Amino acid sequence: MELTQQKDDYGLQSRRHLSLRQVKDAWFRRLMTFGGVSVILAISAIFFYLASVVVPLMRSADLEDLKQYPLPGPAHEKTLHLSSEELAEVGARFTDAGRIVFFDMRDGRVMGEQQTRIPAGAAITAFGAGAPHQYLTAYGLADGRVLPLQQVYAVTFPNDVRTITPGIEYPLGEEPVVVDERGAPVRMLSVQHSGDGTTIAVLTADGRLLVRGIATEKNLITGAVQVETSGGQVPGVEGEISALIVEVKQRELYVVHGGRTISHFDISDKENPKLVQKAEVVPQGDRITAFRILSGGYSLIVGSARGSLAQWFQIRDADTGYRLTRIREFEPMKGAVTFIAPEYFRKGFLAGDDQGTAGLYYATSHRTLLQEKLADAPIATATIAPRANALMVQDANGVFHYSRVWNDHPEVSWHSLWEKVWYEGYDTPEHLWQSAAATSDFEPKFSLAPLTFGTLKAAFYAMLVAVPLAVLGAIFTAYFMTPRMRTVVKPSIEIMEALPTVILGFLAGLWLAPFVENNLAGTLLTVLFIPSFILVAAFLWSRLPQGLKKRVAPGWEAALLIPVVLLAVYAALALGHPVEAAFFGGDMPYWLSNEAGITFEQRNSLVVGIAMGFAVTPNIFSIAEDAIFSVPRHLSSGSLALGATPWQTLLNVVLLTASPGIFSAIMIGMGRAVGETMIVLMATGNTAVMDFSIFTGFRTLSANIGVEMPETAVDSTHYRILFLSALVLFAFTFFVNTLAELVRQRLRERYSAM
Repeated sequence: MELTQQKDDYGLQSRRHLSLRQVKDAWFRRLMTFGGVSVILAISAIFFYLASVVVPLMRSADLEDLKQYPLPGPAHEKTLHLSSEELAEVGARFTDAGRIVFFDMRDGRVMGEQQTRIPAGAAITAFGAGAPHQYLTAYGLADGRVLPLQQVYAVTFPNDVRTITPGIEYPLGEEPVVVDERGAPVRMLSVQHSGDGTTIAVLTADGRLLVRGIATEKNLITGAVQVETSGGQVPGVEGEISALIVEVKQRELYVVHGGRTISHFDISDKENPKLVQKAEVVPQGDRITAFRILSGGYSLIVGSARGSLAQWFQIRDADTGYRLTRIREFEPMKGAVTFIAPEYFRKGFLAGDDQGTAGLYYATSHRTLLQEKLADAPIATATIAPRANALMVQDANGVFHYSRVWNDHPEVSWHSLWEKVWYEGYDTPEHLWQSAAATSDFEPKFSLAPLTFGTLKAAFYAMLVAVPLAVLGAIFTAYFMTPRMRTVVKPSIEIMEALPTVILGFLAGLWLAPFVENNLAGTLLTVLFIPSFILVAAFLWSRLPQGLKKRVAPGWEAALLIPVVLLAVYAALALGHPVEAAFFGGDMPYWLSNEAGITFEQRNSLVVGIAMGFAVTPNIFSIAEDAIFSVPRHLSSGSLALGATPWQTLLNVVLLTASPGIFSAIMIGMGRAVGETMIVLMATGNTAVMDFSIFTGFRTLSANIGVEMPETAVDSTHYRILFLSALVLFAFTFFVNTLAELVRQRLRERYSAM
């Protein structure tokens, strides 16, 4: 009876234990499922957040709130120029009667008019405008004089209401400046003004092309302006002149003549202008119909009667001179180009044609942002607001067209991000990353190609160091090393993972880099000496008497290699300086740079490879060693029992079975190397170059994000491209990990039957 009761109690306890275990299993299954789903959701959230920041880069330009209204001011007066204040609220219309009409850009309501102080009896015969951001214009007169004037927009806050009061000033005084002492009428003019002075180029009615440099001095007491003028006549212009432009730095003059030719003059010496080059910029049968210079004063945009649009700028030729070169062509307009309006601060421009079509273009990214038909008549004149968020267009019928513009990221295209781009001032197209500079006419360079290249270069050199050390070390530790020694070696290597990478980067940048530079030959010899010394040591070990070899317990042989490796390193470093003295003039870095033509930088790929290899090795070693050690003993024992040698067993049984784990270890190490930030940030020169040389530095995507994200403006193009860099890293890691998992699963299925 008692026995039966005990059996019942035992059964009841077993059922309770089984039930509790099932409950625990169910809860843990749900917990693990929740954790796995949470990880997937977190990764997906990161991806969609990065994508949400990047997507606006891909959006095309768009016209918003397009309006039409009658021309502000007198309709019978011809519009010579349109301009806008910074916030695109107040526009200015310059007429051929010397009138400046200020109006509300949103509805055309006239806010005020000012009449230019043209002397009595002096008729207006020409008009010119300087760089858009200077707000400088000038009227040419029939007596050979020119009157420059400048727009001003005063912002006040009466009763806490922002009020813009437009007006004009006379930077050279209210009296016109004498440009032609002969008094011939000014037929065409170009003007530029800065704090260093003013330059005016004019074409007179009798065909002379004159350049004048003007310096002013203002009397602080009386307010009178004293004007000093110097200059000369421009020689060698053949054919009818149709346009002329003084670039913003006032050192170059470009003249369009003969319908197809641009002549470039050096006017640094205003009294002695020199012809630099003549270039035919449109083919036979075509002619130049519009001609402007982009922001910065470097690139010319040429429009033709056939609707073509092309960018030209100077590049250095083989004779150390400069020549105008066609850099890129844009999508042609539907009709003859009638007007080109450059942006104030970027490399974009607005073009109009005789079919009433307006097009927005961006030079650096080689993009046609939009083309839209705005009118049924030819485009007569146009302008873009200073922030490039609005445009004004007047057609030949006197109808005014105004629109807000969404065009926040025109610099971005597949071409500008991944292909070679021909930037201003460069002799050839290149991959460049340069997000900021000290000059206002800077052209941002947002190529991700050198950053991606640098990321892969860093990973390659790190893996070149880490994979042989980690995998071979894991093989020896798991398969040959004695258990006692393994309990010391494995934890010692794994604890290296806890070293902060910022410490490794600090040591690599401040200690290792100078050490390698001072011992370059010795460092390179180390790569040869270590394996050579090990092979020699192995050969000598094989020749030792058996009695002597038996004194070393099996699996402890590796300890004998420690002094061998140290001796190899010492010998390489000791021999390095004599080798440098004998073959490299005593200074190998200098010899590489100046004799061999190989760039050498102190913080280079060799330093990063050593430092990152040291950081990545523990990850690969730990996972690979576990995979090899976990191979069932009966497989290796069976192989040995069948007559295979230990090495045959290792190669044909153990490594094949452990290959999924070894492959996973290598892929995880590569992911660590690709995403590493602090080591590459501190141990390289952070130069975004595409050079695979081991002696040059690089910049990686992760390091670039770390350096530039704190100083970029939120929602700017730079900001979003940094997020695009993170998305590229994310996609690359996802692709590599997915590929690694597929390969690992295939290897597991192939060798699981062993």
